[in-house]
Amino acid sequence: MTRYRKRPVVIDAIQMTGGNTVQVVQFIREGGGRYSTSTHPTDATQDQVFIHTLEGEMRAVDGDWIVRGVQGEFYPVKPDIFDATYEPVTD
Repeated sequence: MTRYRKRPVVIDAIQMTGGNTVQVVQFIREGGGRYSTSTHPTDATQDQVFIHTLEGEMRAVDGDWIVRGVQGEFYPVKPDIFDATYEPVTD
């Protein structure tokens, strides 16, 4: 067995916060991503965004982070995974 470390990369991301769906879809659209939106089936106050990823369609809800990867692909990341994987970039 050989151990590997993930290469450090800088990504762009936006968190869905319950009211910023317009900004989230603008982020995806401007980056050339594909998506659709709808209201959550059990909570009419919550939007959900379906992102067309390299692995198929994935759903993002409030609290999730939308990440643009190194190849320009978009995908949602749950908050706990995002916090364990990414840190803010300071210039």
